[in-house]
Amino acid sequence: MSGLPDRTDVLVIGGGVIGTSAACRLAEAGVGTVLLESGALGSGTSGTTAGVVRTYFPGNPLISSLAVRSLAAYQEFAERTGTDLGLERIGLLVLFTDEQQVQDFRDTRAAQQAAGVDVELVTAAEAARINPLVDERTVLAAAWAPEAYACDPPAIVRGYAAAARQAGAVLRTETPVTGIDPDGLVHTPAGSIRADTVVCAAGPWAGTVAAMAGVHLPVTTYPVEMLLADAAGSAPRDALPMTMHPSSLRIRSWGDRILVGMGRPGPDETRDAWLQRVSHHLGTTFPALAGQGLEHGWSGNLDVSPDGMAFIGRDPSRPFVYAAGFSGQGICQAPAAGEIVHDLVLGKESWIDTAGLSTARCPGVPAGTA
Repeated sequence: MSGLPDRTDVLVIGGGVIGTSAACRLAEAGVGTVLLESGALGSGTSGTTAGVVRTYFPGNPLISSLAVRSLAAYQEFAERTGTDLGLERIGLLVLFTDEQQVQDFRDTRAAQQAAGVDVELVTAAEAARINPLVDERTVLAAAWAPEAYACDPPAIVRGYAAAARQAGAVLRTETPVTGIDPDGLVHTPAGSIRADTVVCAAGPWAGTVAAMAGVHLPVTTYPVEMLLADAAGSAPRDALPMTMHPSSLRIRSWGDRILVGMGRPGPDETRDAWLQRVSHHLGTTFPALAGQGLEHGWSGNLDVSPDGMAFIGRDPSRPFVYAAGFSGQGICQAPAAGEIVHDLVLGKESWIDTAGLSTARCPGVPAGTA
């Protein structure tokens, strides 16, 4: 591997979907861009999710607006570059089990639609028609959002990385950052590089990277595990939609099996007890899956913010931009996040008011400086 350049306009730290999206956007705008990744591209949070790009985020129209813009950008990127992102429409079904959830949907539907989300309230019977595994007796109603797509996260990362390189960006893997000086000199085992602006898109390591630059980024690490279950004999042949239950249980088709997620064991809960809890919710909501064994699929760490919404902003006292804390939703927001990072770096007015995305929204958290 050749050494690092002596300097760059922008140094992006993190080679997942957020970092490669930002690097692609900056490089295509003619900005000198170097990206550093401590492992392989897409080896962090980007490979941990259920692989679904969706536009509807209950209770948060701001995230939904980022997701709507991102879905359009993915479709444009695939058409423009010929990259197969594996997009296959499956839809999103959000189950409601009490009246307050239904009322919350009604209260926020107008804001969701204003954000560009196509979503409607459906009856329990309609929910069971959309996903035949649902026991309609266990739900009151559901939200149905057809604009949700299965995707190929590694292909998305590869696509953005290739486009960034083609536009002139330098991408270095297996190159962890070990220090960041106040003057923008960034240190790695492969040498040091001076950057006019540093962009932190390091996922679960974002807080550590930011601290090297003297910036406080309140991102924590949340381990998750995805499980696989065999499809019951009565399961439909067509792909099931991503289906979310208030318990945090979620399922979708995964080839000829069922992908199951429900977070992780609680602080004082054994993995066996957690698996039993997952099995209970699975069998109650989707009776055809009762008794199906759950196998480990994959696991990893998410970068989580205190309120579950990403931090995207610029430190007020130094040339340091951050995009982290996506809480497992980064694949749905990466193109829009890359666009916002581009605007922050270049000092351009963004398509969205970014004030609500900065760390300043969290009480007791400084605007950025540690």
